[in-house]
Amino acid sequence: MNGKIIKTSIQYITFLFIVLLLTGVAFAATAPADSPLPSPDKIKYPPLHFNLPQAQRVVLENGIVLYILEDHELPLISVNALIKTGSMYDPEGKEGVAELTTYLMRTGGTAKLSSTDIDDRFDFLAASPSISMSMESASIDFSFLAKDLDQSLDLLAQILIQPAFEQNKFILARELENEDLRRLKDEPQRLAFREFNRLVYRNNPRGRFASIKSLSNIERDDLIKFHQQFFSPDKIMFAVTGDITKELAINKINQYFGKWKTNGQATKTPYLPQNTNGGLYYINKEIPQSTIICGELSVSKNNPDFYAFTILDFIIGSGGFPSLIFSAVRNNEGLAYSAGSFYRAKPDYGIFGAYAFTKTESTFKTLNLINTVLKKAKSNTITNKEISWAKKSINNGFIFSFLEPGQIALQQMKLEYDQLPDDYLLSYRNKIENVKAQDISRVAAKYLDEKNRVFLILGDTKGFGKPSTSIGKPVVINPAD
Repeated sequence: MNGKIIKTSIQYITFLFIVLLLTGVAFAATAPADSPLPSPDKIKYPPLHFNLPQAQRVVLENGIVLYILEDHELPLISVNALIKTGSMYDPEGKEGVAELTTYLMRTGGTAKLSSTDIDDRFDFLAASPSISMSMESASIDFSFLAKDLDQSLDLLAQILIQPAFEQNKFILARELENEDLRRLKDEPQRLAFREFNRLVYRNNPRGRFASIKSLSNIERDDLIKFHQQFFSPDKIMFAVTGDITKELAINKINQYFGKWKTNGQATKTPYLPQNTNGGLYYINKEIPQSTIICGELSVSKNNPDFYAFTILDFIIGSGGFPSLIFSAVRNNEGLAYSAGSFYRAKPDYGIFGAYAFTKTESTFKTLNLINTVLKKAKSNTITNKEISWAKKSINNGFIFSFLEPGQIALQQMKLEYDQLPDDYLLSYRNKIENVKAQDISRVAAKYLDEKNRVFLILGDTKGFGKPSTSIGKPVVINPAD
């Protein structure tokens, strides 16, 4: 019910906004020239209260954690899952095992059904689970009609518990991955961001990526071993939402997953990345545009400075057109069609970076503008107006992450997965709102450190010109295939 209230409230506000616009247009056509319409910032409206429904948490006997949230508006059920694994657990020299494992779990058949049979059944249901592998987790996203609950859960259980990893499908998947890596050389931005991650995560398992060489070392047995080690009921969490009761959800998950036995293998998380001295790195590619990325390790989600840094990043470059980097590089100088910043906050570390895509001859002018923005941000130059804009934008966007029950349950499940405080979601907006100007200045001075910053430029190195002496001498690197 609360989910419907949130959705209805947002729809009402949207409708009211449209009415105001239409009314304003009509009024503007008839009002005297000396009676200007009020600024939208001065329009008074009642505050939108954020009352988040709470998913019910249940732990099954074999260790599976369930988050259940009912919503009977439509005859649909969604199952989302998080598995404690990730590509950072790839065996050294066999990078790519984790991603191939999840791909083959969906496409490589099961102990009971061939890959063709599985595809036919999903086609009949008009539904298919998405199973993906990221650096620090694996995830499942699966939606289906409520009437197909048993068939859908049966197929999902087979995929998770008894994947067959058919040999012919394994060979095909490995070749597809090889082809994707070959095409990577023709995708400058994607290649640059991969190599930036490799530099930021240097000497850490998170900085190892699949290559043609590593894929050649992988065999079907490696996928079987990876699955046996990381896919276990004590390492998985399910969010079940939609047209289903708590009792039925528990009963059905128990029916299809309750006999799944734990493997008894503890998962040791790889050591955290550490800041090292930064530097300037080139990737030579004779193209007319340069991809510029710079960044460093930063604040974790569990750090009290997370909220101030979130606002700082938004003002610097994540906030789109009005942000400082976009204004300096594109609006004022017209040097790039895209520029900004990003902030990837993890539970125990973070990464902050800035980027721009510009023509070769303006490479260092663009990079110097980005550096100037970052230096000014450390000099107490961010205004209260910019801070107020960022707070409103962040908090308004945060609410739209909870439009559907599946989003709500998944976000609450992620809190446990990431070991964040129970009140993180409920207190987020208030903590953003309570950030002061002096907090922004303090975190900028503390965490924006050019000494630790990695600068990577991909493009035609002959046309870059001379770098700033403060950045250092460039090192040319050759990306791994």
